[in-house]
Amino acid sequence: MYARRKGVSGSTRPLESTVPVTMTSEEVQKLIVELRNSGLSSSQIGIVLRDTHGIPSVKSVTKKSLTEVLSDNGVAPDLPEDLFNLITKALKLRDHLEENKKDLHNKRALQLTESKIRRLVNYYKSRDVLPEEWSYRLDTVEMLISR
Repeated sequence: MYARRKGVSGSTRPLESTVPVTMTSEEVQKLIVELRNSGLSSSQIGIVLRDTHGIPSVKSVTKKSLTEVLSDNGVAPDLPEDLFNLITKALKLRDHLEENKKDLHNKRALQLTESKIRRLVNYYKSRDVLPEEWSYRLDTVEMLISR
């Protein structure tokens, strides 16, 4: 949206909808909860499942998405992972700009990042992931995210 080039797509999904996995749905769900309790984020859990256990898609095995499995077991994070990562990036940019006040490139990067945060917050409010009274403010966000 902000760059003058085409986007790069992510990894390609497997062609077949059925996956030759030896684990059952319950075993995969237990493994997901164990990995979450060990401190991994949802994207890291997906990478571990793909690379070490040969599960390319959690949804094809469990018929639920990874975040649905986490929320069903009560270990879902308070903030969605993409919003959390954007907020930590914005906090790091703010810290950098406090020391380097004339850094115009990073000032623009902070503006773009905060714009992405606002759009993502509106999306999550419309999907009832975040409460309607939640807002992105510096004092509130610094308490939520411990760096």
